[in-house]
Amino acid sequence: MPAVEDGRTDEELMLAFREGDSRAFEPLVVRHRRGLFNFLLRSVQNRSRAEELLQEVFLRVVRSRARYQQTAKFTTWVYTIARNLCVDESRRQKFRRTVSLDAPRGKRDDGGGVSMLDQTAAQQVGTDEAAEGPRIQNRVAAAVARLPDDQREVFLMRQISGLSFKEIGRAVGAPENTVKSRMRYALEKLRNELADMR
Repeated sequence: MPAVEDGRTDEELMLAFREGDSRAFEPLVVRHRRGLFNFLLRSVQNRSRAEELLQEVFLRVVRSRARYQQTAKFTTWVYTIARNLCVDESRRQKFRRTVSLDAPRGKRDDGGGVSMLDQTAAQQVGTDEAAEGPRIQNRVAAAVARLPDDQREVFLMRQISGLSFKEIGRAVGAPENTVKSRMRYALEKLRNELADMR
C-alpha cells in the first residue's frame, strides 16, 4: 500500500518522530530517498554501495532522533549526515587503493576495487543522435568525478539535490561565500574540460 502523503513540514515530522510518532518517519523517507540516493550515487559511483549508504543515512536519522533539534532545515541536517558518510567512504576507498610494496606490479592486494571507469573500454560512437547521449553523459560524469572533493560535493548538492548555498554551507561546515566560490571553481573546471562539446 503506497504511503499517504503527510501535510506536515519535514521539521514537524522529525519533531513528531522524536516524540515517539513512528508514523512520521515514513513520509520523510519517501520525500528524501530519491534525492539522497542520487547524491550518494554520484559521490561514491557505485550503485550497491550508494544503496547501503542510503540505508545508513536513515539508520543514523533513527538513532539520532532523540538529539534532533530544529536549528536548521531537515534537509540540511540529513544531507550533512549523507555528506559525512561520503567523506568516510572516500577515505576508506583511498586506503583500499593503496598498493602493497610486496604485491606484484599492476595488481592490487585487495583483489579488486577497480572502478567502472577503469574497467570500461572506450565505446565506438556512431553518428546518430541516439549514441551521442550516453557519450555526453559519460564525459560529464567523468569530469564531475575528477573535481576536487570539496567542489564535487557542493556541485552535487546544488545541481542534483537542489540545496541552497546556505543549506550546503551548513551541511559542509563552510561559510556561504566559500560554498559559492567552490561552485564557481567547479563550474569553471567543468566548462574548460568540456569546452569541445559546445
